[in-house]
Order: sequence, then C-alpha cells, then structure tokens
Amino acid sequence: MNQSSSIDRLWSVEDVSAYLGVPVKTLYQWKWRGEGPPVRKIGRHLRYDPAAVRSWATDAA
Repeated sequence: MNQSSSIDRLWSVEDVSAYLGVPVKTLYQWKWRGEGPPVRKIGRHLRYDPAAVRSWATDAA
C-alpha cells in the first residue's frame, strides 16, 4: 500500500475559511489569540487537520 494514499491532506487557511464561512483574517486572529480550531505552523504556512476542524465546528455549535 502506498503510504501517501493513507495520509489525508491538511487544509490551508483558505480551505478552512471556505468550510467555516469566516474570513481568512479571522482565522489568523483566532490563532494569535489561541482560539479557533487546532492549527499547526509548517514553515510559514498554517495547516489544519480536516477531522479536527470538523470536530471543533461541531463542538463550537
């Protein structure tokens, strides 16, 4: 089995913005305040685990 096929792609800030319906700027503000869905910084980029974002959105509702 190809290992890359078993790994889900992480979401970008733009992906999460579209999924949650909030501006990209809001996601950056949430990260700065320690709020919002769990996020990782990879290099200069923020990346989100789709399952964690969905879980956070369900718990926050």
